[in-house]
Amino acid sequence: MNDLPESLNRLVTRVESLEQRVFALEHPSEASSALPALESSSSETVEDRPFSMAGGAFSVLGTAMLGIAGAYLLRAVAESTSLPKLAVAAIAIAYAMFWLVWAARAPASAVWSSVIYSLTSALILAPMLWELTLSFKVLPPEVTAGVLGAFVCAASALAWKRNLTSVIWVANLAAAVVAVALSIATHQLAPFIATLLLMALLCEFAASYNRGPGVRPLVAAAADIAIWSLIFIYASPQSTRTDYPLLGLPALLAPGIALFLIYGISVALKITFFRRKISVFETIETMIAFLLAALSLFYFRPQGAAMILGIFCLVLCGASYAAVLTFLDDAHDRRNYQVLSTWSAALLLAGCVLCLPPLWSSASLAAAAVAATSLGVRRNRLTLQLHGMVFLLAAAAVSGLFNYAFLALVGTLPATPTIGICLVAVCAFLCYTAGKFCEGEAWRLQLFHAVFAAVAIVAASALLVQGLMGLLALSVTPGAHHLAFIRTLTICIAALSLAFCGAHWRRMELTRLGYATLVLVAAKLVFEDLRHRHLEFIAASIFLFAVTLIAVPRIARMGQRI
Repeated sequence: MNDLPESLNRLVTRVESLEQRVFALEHPSEASSALPALESSSSETVEDRPFSMAGGAFSVLGTAMLGIAGAYLLRAVAESTSLPKLAVAAIAIAYAMFWLVWAARAPASAVWSSVIYSLTSALILAPMLWELTLSFKVLPPEVTAGVLGAFVCAASALAWKRNLTSVIWVANLAAAVVAVALSIATHQLAPFIATLLLMALLCEFAASYNRGPGVRPLVAAAADIAIWSLIFIYASPQSTRTDYPLLGLPALLAPGIALFLIYGISVALKITFFRRKISVFETIETMIAFLLAALSLFYFRPQGAAMILGIFCLVLCGASYAAVLTFLDDAHDRRNYQVLSTWSAALLLAGCVLCLPPLWSSASLAAAAVAATSLGVRRNRLTLQLHGMVFLLAAAAVSGLFNYAFLALVGTLPATPTIGICLVAVCAFLCYTAGKFCEGEAWRLQLFHAVFAAVAIVAASALLVQGLMGLLALSVTPGAHHLAFIRTLTICIAALSLAFCGAHWRRMELTRLGYATLVLVAAKLVFEDLRHRHLEFIAASIFLFAVTLIAVPRIARMGQRI
C-alpha cells in the first residue's frame, strides 16, 4: 500500500507522455515546444532501441525463411504429378519476381530488408532455374537465358528511381554466375552470352547516369570469360566438341564484336558527349573487348581477316584522332587525351601493318611521323611528338632500314636500297628539322630530337657507304679491306659532322651522338680493320680515327665559346 502513490505518479507521467505524443502527431507545427518534455520522458525507449532493431532484423530474416520454405514447397509440387511442370515453373518464376518487387518496395530506411529480400529472390530463382533446365528438362537453355535477362531488366527498372544498389548488385551477381555456370553445364554458349551482353549494355547505360557503376567489372568479367570460352571451344577441331551444337559464322563473330561495340560506344559517348573522365576499368575492358573481337575474326574467318581488321583499325584511328584534336586538345583533364591518343597510335600501327604492303606501310608511317611531329610542335603536345617518334621507328623497321644500315656499316654489303628506305631517311630528317630547339629544354624533347637525328644519320651513313663502294667499283674490284676503310671514313665523317652541327646550332643531342659515334669507330677498328692484312689500309684507318678523336672535342668546345 505504501507503493501505491509512487505507482500512481508513474502512471500519470506515462499518460501525460502519451498525450504529448498524440498532440505532436496531430499538431506538428506546435510540437516544437513539447520536444523537451518528450526527450525527458523517452530515456527508457532509447535504451530499448537496440533490442527493437534486433527484433526487426530477426523479423526480416524470418520472413525471408518463409520465402525459402515456399520455394521448397514449389519444388515438391514440381516433383509430384499434381500439376504440369511448366505451370509450376511459371509460378516459381513469378514467385521469385514477387520477392524482387518486395525488395525494391522496402522503405528507404530499411536497407537491411531490401538486401535480404533481394537475396531471397536470387536464392529462389538460381537453384530453381538450374533444376528446371538440367534436372527436370522443362526449360530449354534459350528460355532460361531469357528468364535471367528478364530478371536483371526487372531489377534494374525497379531499382532505378531510388538507385537501390543492393538490388542491382544481387540481381547481376546471381544472373552472371548462373549464366556462366549453365553455359558450361548445358554446352549452350550462345544464349547465355546474349544474356551477359544484355547485362553489360544495361550496366553501361546505368553507369552513364551514375547508377550502379560498381557492378560493371563483375558483369564485364563474366562476359569476357564466356566469349573467350566460345572462341577457345569452337576454334578447336570439331572432333573435340561433338557435344556442342554447330554455330554459324555470324553466331561465332557476333559476341566479340558486340562486346567491343558496347564498351567502345560507351567510352566514346562518355568522352565526347558526357565529358567525363574515362576510368581504368573502361580503359582495360575496351582493350580486352577489342582483342576478343580480333581473335574471333582471325579464328573464325581467317581468309581476309587481316585486311578487314586493318581497314577497321585505320577507320577507327581516324575517328579517334579526330576526337582527340577536336574535343580533347584544350581539355583540362589529360587522362582522356592520353588514353584516346594512345589508342589512336596503336590502331594506326596495327592498321598499316595488317592491310598495307611493306612499301605503302612504311611510307604511310613515315608520313604520319612527320605529320604527328609537326602538329605536336605547333600545338606544344609532347604526346604527339612521342607518336611521331614511334611512327618513325616503326617505319624504319617495316622498310628494312635498320637491317640495311647494319649490313652496310657492319656486315655484308647489301644490295641497292629500296625506295622505302630512302623515303624513311628523308622523313627522319624532316622530323628532326620540324622540332623547336631551345636551351634547357626537357629531357623528353632531347630524346625525341636524338632519335630523329640518329635515324637520319644512320641512314645517311649507310647510303654513303653504298655510294662510295659503287664509285670504287668503277675503277677497281673492291675487297674487304676497301670496304672496311670506306666504313671507317664514313663513320668519321659522320662524327665530325655531328660535332660541327651540334656546336654551330648549339644542339647538344648532335654533340652527344658525335661522341657515341667515336665509340663505334673504336670498336670497328678492333673487330674489323685490324683483322685484315693490308697494313696501309690499317694505318689509314687508324690515322682517320686519331684525327677524328682529336677534332671532335675541339669542335664541340667551339660551340661552348660562341
